[in-house]
Order: sequence, then C-alpha cells, then structure tokens
Amino acid sequence: MAKTNPAAVARRKRVKRIRKKIVGSSERPRLRVFKSSKHIYAQIIDDSKGHTMVAMSSLHINIDNRAELKGKCALAEKVGLLLAEKAKAAGIESVVFDRGGYIFHGRVKALSDGAREGGLKL
Repeated sequence: MAKTNPAAVARRKRVKRIRKKIVGSSERPRLRVFKSSKHIYAQIIDDSKGHTMVAMSSLHINIDNRAELKGKCALAEKVGLLLAEKAKAAGIESVVFDRGGYIFHGRVKALSDGAREGGLKL
C-alpha cells in the first residue's frame, strides 16, 4: 500500500476550500499557480467554458535569459510578466488570483507582482 504525503493531502484540502470561493468567468478568468521544487507554472482559466486561455511556466523562458535571473523568485516574477503580456494580447485585462493552496509569499507573491507589473488587474 502506498503512503500518502501529509503535506500534499493538506494542500489538496486547501485547494478545495479555496475553489469553493473562487470562480473564473469569461469576463474575469482565474489565474491558477502551481509550483514544483524547480519550476513555477501559471495558467489563466475560463471556468465557465472549462478551458485554459493562456499558460506560461519557467520552462518557457529561454536559457540565455535564465542566466541573467538570480534565484527562483526572480524567475517567477519574469513568468508573471510574460504571462501578463500574453494575456493582454489575448484581450484579458483582469483576473481572479488562485494561489493553489500555497501561502502568498515567496515565488507565488513574485509571480503575482510580475503579473501586476505587466498590466493585469488581480
């Protein structure tokens, strides 16, 4: 029998609790964040249609640009900035921020700051 990770179970419970309150629409879609130990992923989702409108991750950033960025927080901020640019091109002005069960500090906060800097309204 496989063991369950207590931290992962607790995060899943937080995600369910948050998702009861946060819903994205076509006028104001949901900005969802997921972070792994090395990378950070963000996507803008229209919950009424059930599809992803825009997505960006730290895997999409060029290797040359990655050398300029010092640390994971700077990389997360760059991901937020690039996501905001893609969202603006897709006609998205404001979003609902879904932190994905993570505490709003560090990389999650850096991503949201980058998205705000890029022109998205959270």
